[in-house]
Amino acid sequence: MKVTPETPVPEGILEAALYVDDLAAAERFYGEILSLEKIQHDAERHVFFRVGSSVLLLFNADETEKSSGNTQFPVPPHGARGPGHVCLILTREQIDVMRKHLLDWNIPIDSEFDWPNGARSLYVRDPSGNSVEFAERHLWA
Repeated sequence: MKVTPETPVPEGILEAALYVDDLAAAERFYGEILSLEKIQHDAERHVFFRVGSSVLLLFNADETEKSSGNTQFPVPPHGARGPGHVCLILTREQIDVMRKHLLDWNIPIDSEFDWPNGARSLYVRDPSGNSVEFAERHLWA
């Protein structure tokens, strides 16, 4: 496939989605423990959080596999099974504070290390088993 000068290149990711099996536990983890700003909630289907200029969508996969039936907003069925991954940006100092905060909440650390370019990463699991990474912005520089 050839990219032409007319092909628009996206400037970023507006939203990312993870699929969870317990929305209440996910809402507590991302809202209470990680202190993300909740911007939308549907008790059966989803909870959405603001992350900087992006949005993290947490869906009940069973519900998103169904047609919404809403002709005004005809979002097609979608979903995934099994653990996903999201990486949230923090500075090295903030990662250290987050590590202590997570351990205070009895959230086990899956892994933590420095990448070859010097960026620090810290990994934990949310209540549904999704991999949540905290990393320095220059990880992909």
